[in-house]
Amino acid sequence: MINFQKARDRMVETQLAGRGISDQRVLDAMRKVPRHFFVDEALQEQAYSDHPLPIADKQTISQPYIVALMTEKLELQGHEKVLEIGTGSGYQAAILAELAQRVFSIERLPGLAYRANQALRKLGYTNVIVRVSDGTLGWPDEAPFDGIIVTAGAPKVPQPLVDQLAMGGRLVVPVGDRLSQSLMLVEHVPEGIRRTDLGGVRFVDLVGKWGWEE
Repeated sequence: MINFQKARDRMVETQLAGRGISDQRVLDAMRKVPRHFFVDEALQEQAYSDHPLPIADKQTISQPYIVALMTEKLELQGHEKVLEIGTGSGYQAAILAELAQRVFSIERLPGLAYRANQALRKLGYTNVIVRVSDGTLGWPDEAPFDGIIVTAGAPKVPQPLVDQLAMGGRLVVPVGDRLSQSLMLVEHVPEGIRRTDLGGVRFVDLVGKWGWEE
């Protein structure tokens, strides 16, 4: 029987801290949240390995390092309102729920949204709201957001998400073609919008009005 806590500790030390993730709050959240709870039982022994895993509806749960990197770039302190585009398994939302005051998560696939919501509720995350919608449009009724994280690759940065960033807000989104993307950090600063390329990644397609066609 695998000791999941030991597996999480090892993941944090070798895959995250060992590769430059230094935000202690992020490391603590990754050490706490049971990643294996968000994958199929048959894959649970692989939950803390250094690679993505398949979930339902031909989607994936991202590699732990990428989850930590994207989360760290939001620079959360605990008081923020955060928007997640692409709920998927719900794991990223759980990490964000440990670090922000409120998390709004959008999933376009109803089955995934339902399962993620169930998992989050079972783990006691009451500060996450999941809804089914076109994530590329954001969540205008709850804007502005201090942080936005997009867990699928877009052909360009969706403008509605930029528009929904609070002053000082940070958006992390993979941008590129359908085979590979660059992870982009978009910041709303007093001078306007600042963009930084954080390096190459590979995500499933972001589908929607400001993303790819299905």
